[in-house]
Amino acid sequence: MIPFNKPPLAGNEEKYVLESMRSAKISGDGEFTKRCHKWFEDRLGCKKALLTTSCTHALEMAAILLDIQKDDEVIMPSYTFVSTANAFVLRGAKIVFVDIRKDTMNIDETKIEAAITSKTRAIVPVHYAGVGCEMDTIMDIAKRHNLFVVEDAAQGMMSSYKGKALGTIGHLGAFSFHETKNYTSAGEGGLLIINDEKFKERAEIIREKGTNRSLFFRGMVDKYSWVDLGSSYLMNDVSAAYLWGNLECADEINENRLNTWQKYYDTLKALEEKGLVELPIIPDGCIQNAHMFYLKVKDLDERTALLDEFKKENIWAVFHYVPLHSAPAGLKFARFEGEDVYTTKESERLLRLPMYYGISDGEIETVCNIIKTFYGR
Repeated sequence: MIPFNKPPLAGNEEKYVLESMRSAKISGDGEFTKRCHKWFEDRLGCKKALLTTSCTHALEMAAILLDIQKDDEVIMPSYTFVSTANAFVLRGAKIVFVDIRKDTMNIDETKIEAAITSKTRAIVPVHYAGVGCEMDTIMDIAKRHNLFVVEDAAQGMMSSYKGKALGTIGHLGAFSFHETKNYTSAGEGGLLIINDEKFKERAEIIREKGTNRSLFFRGMVDKYSWVDLGSSYLMNDVSAAYLWGNLECADEINENRLNTWQKYYDTLKALEEKGLVELPIIPDGCIQNAHMFYLKVKDLDERTALLDEFKKENIWAVFHYVPLHSAPAGLKFARFEGEDVYTTKESERLLRLPMYYGISDGEIETVCNIIKTFYGR
C-alpha cells in the first residue's frame, strides 16, 4: 500500500513532545510555541507570527481583525477549501467567487476588478499547491480600491513570489500545519502572520479569547480583562513541540519534497509531450515548495478510470476540491461573478499523486508505472 500522505517525522519531534509533556507549561504560548514564533518571524520577515489551532482559525481571526460585517463582500476563488469562505461567512459576509487560471489553478487576477462593488472589503488569494498567485496585480488592485488582502497560504510554507515569502505580501497571511501539509503540528494546527503593524496588538487579544492576557504576561498592564471579541485560538505547546521538530529540519524536508516532485515530473514528461496529460506549471518569479504533485487528464471520466486503476493496486491517489460555488452552502452564502470557464472544468481533470517526505524512488516508480500502463492501453 502506498498512502497519499505521511506526516513528516524528520528529527527530534518525539523528544520535544516528551519534553513539553513533562514541563510545567503545556497549554498555549509555552517554550516551543515561542521558538516557533521566532523561527517564522525570522524566516518569513513578518511583523508578528501567532500559532493557532488550525488554518481555519487563523482565517477566522483575520476576518475579525478586518472587522468584516454583515453584507460585506469578500472576493476569492471557488476552487479552494471551505475554510477560506467559512471564515468570512461567519462574520456575515457575502462571498464573491471569480474564475481561476488554467495554468496554476490560482485566482485569475484579471477577473477581480470586475467583481468589486461598493460593498467589497477584502480579496483572499489562495496559493494553490504552494505556487504564488499574481500578487503584484492583486496588491495594486487592492491599493487602488482601498481593500484588504488576506493570503490563504495554507499550502505555501517555504514558497515565494518574486523573492517574497508567500503570506507576507498581503496585510495578513494564514498557513496550515494539518497532517497533509509539508510541516505539521501533530495533526492539526495553523499560523496567522501579521504584515501590517496596526493589527499586531489586537491579533494577540483576539487569539486570547478577547483578553489582553499577553500584555499582562509581558508586564505591560497590571491585570488582564475582557477587552474585545475573541476565542481560544492558541495552539497547545505539545503540538508546537512536534512542529518545532519539523522546523529544525525544514530545509531537509523541503529539498526532499522538491526532489520527489522533480522525479514525478521527469518520469511523466513523455506523456505530456504526447498530449495525454498536463503537468504542473510554475510561473517565472515563483519558487514552489512541492506541496503536491498533480496531473490533469482529459476529463472527469478519464480521471475516474485512472483512480480506479490506483485503487486496484492499493495506491491512494485522490482528486481535490469540488468548487464551492456548486455546493449547497455556496449557493446560499455566495455568488459567482463572471463566467465559470476553468473552475469546474479544470477541477474535474485534476488528480493528485502520493507525496510525502521520505517517499521512496521505488514507490514513485510504482505510481508512475500505473499511469504509463493506463495510457499505454
